[in-house]
Amino acid sequence: MNEHLFARAKWAFSTRRATRALASDLDQRWDEVVPGQLILGQVISIGQHGRMQLASGRPSTLYPGDLIVMPCGARYAPDQFEGVAEIDPKGCDMLAGGGCLGRMMHRNDRIKPPTRVQPLGRITAADGQVLDTMNFALPRATATPALPVIIVLGTAMNSGKTTATVALSHGLTLAGWRVATLKGTGTGSFGDFNHYQDAGSAFVADFTDAGMVTTYREPLARVAQGIMDLLAAAEDAGCDLAVMEIADGIFQRETAALIADPGFRTWASGVIFACGDAVAAAGGVAELARQGVHPLALTGLLSCSPMASAEALAATGVPVINRSQLLDPAEANRFAAQVGAQRVASAA
Repeated sequence: MNEHLFARAKWAFSTRRATRALASDLDQRWDEVVPGQLILGQVISIGQHGRMQLASGRPSTLYPGDLIVMPCGARYAPDQFEGVAEIDPKGCDMLAGGGCLGRMMHRNDRIKPPTRVQPLGRITAADGQVLDTMNFALPRATATPALPVIIVLGTAMNSGKTTATVALSHGLTLAGWRVATLKGTGTGSFGDFNHYQDAGSAFVADFTDAGMVTTYREPLARVAQGIMDLLAAAEDAGCDLAVMEIADGIFQRETAALIADPGFRTWASGVIFACGDAVAAAGGVAELARQGVHPLALTGLLSCSPMASAEALAATGVPVINRSQLLDPAEANRFAAQVGAQRVASAA
């Protein structure tokens, strides 16, 4: 038995829902690995990720020889790595510090090679079943929740989506709403999660709570089901409305599939679109319109510049709103009204 190894290991943020007491043994059937299965590994060499994000919510410096527990998963991050959910018994790659092991396919030229990890085995329970993040997921939603949802989309990574999500969540909270702040897609990381909590949201969750270490290369049906599970949990928590960030840009595979899915318009009550500049805004608004999606407002990096904001408004006809405005309870109330939000207490 390997309980002493599990006790010594650093468990990643993406494993935070796992019941560690269930970890009993290891198996090395690497040809049977699937995304989400928990892997015990030992750090071989330090590369891009010199620290990992712990399940406790703090970063931990990594050293060669450290034992770690991370799920197997894929990653799509144009600023860092693209990788797939494969474990080579001779050594695998740390694709994300929040907890994602796999095989790197491509990396951005501006970053270091990945931190390398020697996989020791898939973690199994006493009955021999491999532990998987899906074992510890939120209950599955059986119907589409009625909760109003403001979706925050963007042109790319680092376009301002998280800033907008957090600011609007805080503005709505100041206005007296019980807000659920959610992340529907991406790769598990406590950065956004902690920012959501700092905003004072009544309920915070992401796709890892729905059992996925990452949504990259997951079937659309599973991603959509995970989003429904998050919304149902928010509804059960008594929230009035949700603000949900969707990772990466609108051309990223899973994001594009979500937007094109007719079901998207049945649960997405309104969209705010984060852009880097006016050209990105014009192209993005046109692409969204082709899918029948019309943003309530533009925001993001372009909103920092009055000149860029004016150009974007002239090119798209969509108003531009900056962080200070999103933080304003009066402005936040306007968005709540646009999506038909009702206070749960008064509607009861």
